Amino acid sequence: MNLAKCEICPHKCRIDRTKNQIGRCKSTDKVKIALYSIHDFEEPCISGKNGSGTVFFSNCNMNCIYCQNYEISQEGRGKEISIEELAEIFIEQQNRNVENINLVTPTSYVLQIIEAIKIAKSNGLKIPIVYNTNGYERVETLKLLKGYIDIYLPDLKYYEDKIGKKYSKIDNYFEIATKAIKEMYRQVGDPKLDERGIIKKGLMIRHLVLPNNIENSKKVLKWIKENIDENVYIDIMAQYFPTCKAKENLELNRKLTKEEYEEIEQYVYELDIKNGYMQELGEHEEEYVPKWEF
Repeated sequence: MNLAKCEICPHKCRIDRTKNQIGRCKSTDKVKIALYSIHDFEEPCISGKNGSGTVFFSNCNMNCIYCQNYEISQEGRGKEISIEELAEIFIEQQNRNVENINLVTPTSYVLQIIEAIKIAKSNGLKIPIVYNTNGYERVETLKLLKGYIDIYLPDLKYYEDKIGKKYSKIDNYFEIATKAIKEMYRQVGDPKLDERGIIKKGLMIRHLVLPNNIENSKKVLKWIKENIDENVYIDIMAQYFPTCKAKENLELNRKLTKEEYEEIEQYVYELDIKNGYMQELGEHEEEYVPKWEF
């Protein structure tokens, strides 16, 4: 697998990124990041008291019309850095006493990230590495990451492919994402937490509940319950707010209602989901979107 005929993600654009040809994700062969920071607002077992050492990568292989990070995922805001500089960022984050290195939207840069991890480990990187992804991944690419990633943190957004097509302009999301999640589980297994309750290895699945799409959420949660070990953590997120193109979409131009939230909450109890989190319905979710440095 190489960037001269890119097949890193399920789109398999087969363009030559080394010659700045642009495919679906708009990434070249250069790593591009928008921010690296200590993030305190991940799940409690990810952030802990010391925070998660996030690295936000620019560009994305999905085009969600409601993306909270659209300025970097779709508009490409960010700064190009070398693989060596990325490795230095990993070490710098570790020196800030964070709980882990959290790679946010890393898919386009898997090959470069692997090389950066190798360099960083040779220079003393020891803390866990989190692969924080939208779930739209190739199994073949994930296999390259075996041994480099300690914690997989994928989304499982859609059960029905027509919804994925409508909101994210992708095909076959459910089939592709569920195969990817099974590979992630094969690699890292159930979550392993230390005495402080901080995850050191394992799989945690995220699902963002969208307004007017409660049945989609129920089907996603039911699939996880029936197909993945009950010890795996599930984070059910209620933080949705309309942004990007969703402001003009009649289905998505509002936050969740109390009734929608309570319906999902009741369904979680019915499924008897053992481990994970369910966010409370908030009022100021916009405040948690990072301020991009580059």
